[in-house]
This record gives sequence, structure tokens and C-alpha cells, in this order.
Amino acid sequence: MAKFGFTDAQRDAAIKEIRDILIKRVAEKKTIFYSELVDQLHTVKLEAKDPRLDYLLDEISREEDAAGRGMLSVVVIRKDPKESLPGPGFFRLAKKLGRDTSDRNTCWVEELVKVYSHSK
Repeated sequence: MAKFGFTDAQRDAAIKEIRDILIKRVAEKKTIFYSELVDQLHTVKLEAKDPRLDYLLDEISREEDAAGRGMLSVVVIRKDPKESLPGPGFFRLAKKLGRDTSDRNTCWVEELVKVYSHSK
């Protein structure tokens, strides 16, 4: 069944590819800009502000958090020199998952530390 314009196979392949990219960044203790992430994708064509990217990152973070490893999409940040943080979708999901989002910087750093602590 197609969801957000993806077949199930495309969705699964994109999630695997994105997860692999993000896990590599976590192992390096680095972040990645949305634009860098979409430039590295081969399974699907997306833009940095594509709502379908938000959907995929949301799915990945829900799965990783359920496994006890934290919200993996925490390493994906905006290319904004004033506020290099994840986008609003990250913080909406963080709040749904019970994180305190009253201070976005603190929320981001705490989640980043949690995700980094699970790197191999």
C-alpha cells in the first residue's frame, strides 16, 4: 500500500538507507544537515523540506526510541547559523514521546547524548 507516495518497498528501502546514514553519523559523534541527508539518498528522491522526509524520520525515531536507543533523528539539524537544531517535527515527536521540550536546546542536547551513548 502506498503511503506518502512511496510503495512499501520504497518506504522500507528509504528507512533502511536513512537509518544507516544516521547510525554512521552517530558512530562519528557528528550531526548532519537535512540537505546533506537528502543529497546522500539513492533509494528515493527528496528535498530537505519535503514532508515525506519528516514522515520517514518520524518512523525511524519511533522505532529506535521503542528499542531504547533514543530518537535517532536527533542528529539531523537545520542549516541555520542562529539555531542549528532539528526541525519542529522532531520536537513535536519528542513531546509525544514524553520528552520535556520547554527548552529546545536542552531537549536536543539530552537526546543527542542518549543517542550517542548507544553508538558502537
